[in-house]
Amino acid sequence: MKTEHKYLLSIVGPTAIGKTSLSIRLANHFQTEIISADSRQFFKEMQIGTASPSPSELDAAPHHFIQHKSILEDYNVGAFEKDAIQTLNTLFKTQDYVVMVGGSGLYVDAVTKGLDYFPEVDKSIRETLNKKLEDHGLESLQDQLKTVDLASYNTIALQNPQRVIRALEICIGSGKPYSSFLNKDKNNRPFKTISIGLTAERSIIYDRINKRVDMMMDMGQLEEVKSLLKYKDLNALNTVGYKELFKYLDGEWPLDFAISEIKKNTRRFAKRQLTWFKRNPNTLWFDYNADFETIIQGIKNKI
Repeated sequence: MKTEHKYLLSIVGPTAIGKTSLSIRLANHFQTEIISADSRQFFKEMQIGTASPSPSELDAAPHHFIQHKSILEDYNVGAFEKDAIQTLNTLFKTQDYVVMVGGSGLYVDAVTKGLDYFPEVDKSIRETLNKKLEDHGLESLQDQLKTVDLASYNTIALQNPQRVIRALEICIGSGKPYSSFLNKDKNNRPFKTISIGLTAERSIIYDRINKRVDMMMDMGQLEEVKSLLKYKDLNALNTVGYKELFKYLDGEWPLDFAISEIKKNTRRFAKRQLTWFKRNPNTLWFDYNADFETIIQGIKNKI
């Protein structure tokens, strides 16, 4: 397949749908490497509960950004965007194709589209806004945002206090509306992205999730969480599969209930993932059981 361009084959879809196995098949087909855009798989202490690729899967194709950080390190989407683009620039010197796989929508978008960039603001502003939230409730912050930045008030998720506080801290810290920083100066990418989505009927997705959670528990998920109990307040561990078992270990929940909550919260997460990824009208969607040659043909047609 001749090409004059560089292509990033971005595999998206809900958790437990089979993205990892497809990414390896595509990497082998195109004789290339894989970049992970799964923000939970960055951390070396979190292997079982994040469904990180197995040693045999990691051996099947070169991977980047798998278990390369510690939960004790501060690593965010902005740092990932910078690192991923640097890695892609290197890979594209010798490759026409690179595969990216991951269910973290914001991290996928950071690589394919670029992030909005905001000025640094004093941390005390957020502390003041958090205190206002605690003392006077979310509505007081919503009213404040309506006054200083009506455009953001009309577009952001007003029921999400963190979104409201983020918008307000930028308004206060910069003296400019939060909305004025959106969709500005995003970097044009020197490659083309072909987005490949895997999906299935909701009942199949949910069944696969339930079976995966049971498999994780059999693999030692509880022991992994036990080893991380003293770090439970870290942001990296405030995630499905860990926070529920922390409640069991703290004596708040029975184990069976904690496992059922992992399944329920993972199903909710999968629903949010699909909502996020369905926003991209250019994604090529395939059934999770689609024939590999059908997917290859879809990529060829897109090129």
